[in-house]
Amino acid sequence: MRVNKITWDKIGRGTEPGRYRCFFGFLTVTQEDIDVWSRYPEATFTLIARLPTEESVGEDYLLGSFDIGSPPQ
Repeated sequence: MRVNKITWDKIGRGTEPGRYRCFFGFLTVTQEDIDVWSRYPEATFTLIARLPTEESVGEDYLLGSFDIGSPPQ
């Protein structure tokens, strides 16, 4: 099964930008991504596959567009 969305919980609520090892490969998280998750902890991001390079080990992803979900009632 392919993963195409990810939540902050799925990457262990990382608080620093960087490259994280995940169950589906590697994920690069930017400070802007963390800022969104800090403000909207339930937000889901779309995963964008990076093109493999000679140095690639496994699949590598970036975070794309996000959905903050419904506002609390």
